Amino acid sequence: MDWVTIFFIALGLSMDATAVALASGCAAREIAWRLALRMAFFFGFFQMLMPVLGWLAGLGFKKAIASFDHWLAFGLLLLIGLKMIREAYRSDPCRSRNNLTSLPVLLGLAVATSIDALAVGLSFSLLAVDIIVPVLIIGIVTFILSFLGVLAGHKFGALIAGKVEILGGLILIAIGCKILLEHLHGG
Repeated sequence: MDWVTIFFIALGLSMDATAVALASGCAAREIAWRLALRMAFFFGFFQMLMPVLGWLAGLGFKKAIASFDHWLAFGLLLLIGLKMIREAYRSDPCRSRNNLTSLPVLLGLAVATSIDALAVGLSFSLLAVDIIVPVLIIGIVTFILSFLGVLAGHKFGALIAGKVEILGGLILIAIGCKILLEHLHGG
């Protein structure tokens, strides 16, 4: 898998975390650098961990699904992308009733926003993609965008939060289509 595709997968996966970071910044009464760093660390770490877990799980049954793995990767990315787009229309980006600085809330948010990365890790396994470079890129991109998301959310959150998730969903759907078309055309 080429670097550009890996970068766009990282961008797409980071959009859930970025949207939550935007909402957190929007809900924060004052700009909190500590919150921004803490959220960025948790989101980046879990976005790196989950693809590894998905990749390891995929190694166990890769041979059994090798004949339709491209369809499975396409389907997973399509479903994740559609889910992200649907969720962009379902929530108020600046409403938060939780203490966003508490460890249980941060862990819950980090796991919830990285579940999609588990499925992408499974796709990486099915497509025989080495996992180290992609997870590092995914983690770094998520860290940076989450950090900036908290700061931007504090200034502009209500205006951009839903649009970020839509963009991420569209990116993942496009990558799924690319994987399917490359396989069907022998690329």
